[in-house]
Amino acid sequence: MRLVLAVKGLPFEAVETGTPRVDSELLSYNPTGLVPTLVERDMVLYCASVVAEYLDERFPHPSLLPSDPLGRARSRMAMQRVLAEWETPLRKILQGDPEAEAAQRSLRSVLVASVDLFKAAKYFLSPEFGLADCAVLPVLWRLPAAGIELPAAADPIRQYSERLFETGFFQRSLTEHERKLR
Repeated sequence: MRLVLAVKGLPFEAVETGTPRVDSELLSYNPTGLVPTLVERDMVLYCASVVAEYLDERFPHPSLLPSDPLGRARSRMAMQRVLAEWETPLRKILQGDPEAEAAQRSLRSVLVASVDLFKAAKYFLSPEFGLADCAVLPVLWRLPAAGIELPAAADPIRQYSERLFETGFFQRSLTEHERKLR
C-alpha cells in the first residue's frame, strides 16, 4: 500500500501494529484488525486491493489500472494470484509458521514458473507500471529475508526487481526496517 501512495506522491503516516495501544486503536477503526487500513476523515477502508483501487480512483494521476475493462480485469486477476500464491506463503515464512519450509519451496517454485510473465512486457504483464507491480515488488523485496534465492533461470525476475527497486518511488515506500533487509 505504501508503494501505491509513493507512486501517487501522496503524503501518509504509516503506523506499525503490534503494540496494545496501536492494536486497540486499529480495532476501533476496523473491527477485523486487517492491515493495511486506510483512515481518511470519517472513512475507513481495509483490504489491500480495495484500498489500492480506491486510491487509484480518488487520485487518478498516474493511473495504476489500465483504461480498458479487459486490462483492468487481467490486472485484478494477477493481483489475486500474487496474494494467494506469493504473499500467503511469504507471510508463513516470515512469521516462522510450522509450514514455513514447505511454503519456501512452494514460493520459489511458483516464482521460477512465473519467469515468462516478467519477459512479456516492461512491467508485470503490462507496458505501464501498475497495481500489479505494486503487489509484486514488496514480495520480491522480501525474498532474501525469507531465505529464497532464485536460480539463474529467473534472471528476468532479478532484472525487473533491480530496475524497479532503484526507483525513487520504491525507495520512498520503504520503512527503515525494510531498508535493512538488504
